Amino acid sequence: MATADQPTQTDWDPAEKFPAELLQLSNSKTPLVFFHALTWLKSQRRTGWLQNGIPQESAESISDHMHRMSLMALCLRTGGIDPQKCAMIAMAHDVAECLVGDITPQDKSVTKWEKHLRELKAMQFLCGGLLGSYNAAAAEQLMDRWLDYEEQRCLEAVYCKDLDKFEMLVQCFEYEKQYRGEKKLEQFYSSAKDISTDEVGQWLQALLEERRAFFASLTQ
Repeated sequence: MATADQPTQTDWDPAEKFPAELLQLSNSKTPLVFFHALTWLKSQRRTGWLQNGIPQESAESISDHMHRMSLMALCLRTGGIDPQKCAMIAMAHDVAECLVGDITPQDKSVTKWEKHLRELKAMQFLCGGLLGSYNAAAAEQLMDRWLDYEEQRCLEAVYCKDLDKFEMLVQCFEYEKQYRGEKKLEQFYSSAKDISTDEVGQWLQALLEERRAFFASLTQ
């Protein structure tokens, strides 16, 4: 239930973020307009990197992040989870950002609840007429996998949330290596404490050991 600082609706309208000329092309014969919307996941750079000095041309895109997360999910071998479902959740979890953008906790103008509501509206817009009119089953599955992540309603979503953090840290270390430790990115590693699953935790420890060895090599 929404609290005083959690409105049940938002004035933000995803249709206003969508070019009118594309909306005019939308019909039930093809999902082409939906595919065009996904292009913005490829062109939008992850805000956190831009805010911390990574140049636009080098910054990871939202699609980059989702793609590697999905492949990481397929590598999971923990019993009791479905890696394919986890990969689908990873592919779906940031789709709304093609319209909403990558809003970080540092953006105090948008509350966490407002961010959720905007993303929910964006998913309803994308999975409604844009995709649903062509393939209702695909639209329903995309929405279900997004809700899995948002509501953490299955074990695969729990693993995917850990992969979200882990992929960010892998990318963070790759930037640290690329810039020879000159970019100050230590603050991102505070998210490591929130990784709760054993297998992703093991991957994290291997990454942190590699990172320690790298920084030690810089002082030799």
